[in-house]
Amino acid sequence: MKRLVFFISLLCFQKFIAQLTYDSSLAFPYFQIHASFQMPSGDLSKRFGNNMNVGSTVVYKFKNNFLVDIEGNYFFGKDVKEDVLSQLRVNTNSGESFIIDNEGYPADLRVFERGFNVTLNVGKIFYIGGNNKNRGIQYQIGTGYFQHKIKLYDAQKRVAAIKGNWIKGYDKLSIGPCIYQYLGYTYLSSNRYVNFTVGVEMYLAFTQNVRYYDYSTASVDNKKRKDILYGIKFGWILPVYRKADGIFFYD
Repeated sequence: MKRLVFFISLLCFQKFIAQLTYDSSLAFPYFQIHASFQMPSGDLSKRFGNNMNVGSTVVYKFKNNFLVDIEGNYFFGKDVKEDVLSQLRVNTNSGESFIIDNEGYPADLRVFERGFNVTLNVGKIFYIGGNNKNRGIQYQIGTGYFQHKIKLYDAQKRVAAIKGNWIKGYDKLSIGPCIYQYLGYTYLSSNRYVNFTVGVEMYLAFTQNVRYYDYSTASVDNKKRKDILYGIKFGWILPVYRKADGIFFYD
């Protein structure tokens, strides 16, 4: 009889904990790692093509499903539309164009897109039904810092024109504030093992070239830019749940 009472009590306790964990809206922090495929618009599309983005986020979720987070991202690509090396190119009679290195040979000089941003965001997960109130449609908005540049890579390190501080005359480093928005679906599973978010994001950045002189145009570039990035984002969430007995559970 005692064993039966103990078994029934154990089942009731497990049911209570399960309901606390799954059916209630909980407050807990979580860490997110994510990747995005992004497409430029505005002034950014005149300089770069599509890019990839990887980053991470530290989030605190309140019991009412409001979110506060800090997010950092690094984006990169190979499609550079502006020819910043035009002043260094030599044209031949056959129509070929190349850059000569220090030893008089064609240089292996490559260009890439590189960028970075950090934002402080607020948002909410809107519960849309089911037995788990910790998942649903997520909306975020935030503001922060945004920068991008053209990275020059001298594979053989034989082009003196881009060594040291000279490279700053070609990279078109642009920085400024940005506005960030995200709309997607966030899934925090009942078993705490499958947690993710997927949706669309947008950056609107107001940037300006911070280099004193632009060698590719032989002028000072002080144009105000409006850079836009749209993306499809997938993030893997690593939450920390706290139960009533004070034990933490890590995914």
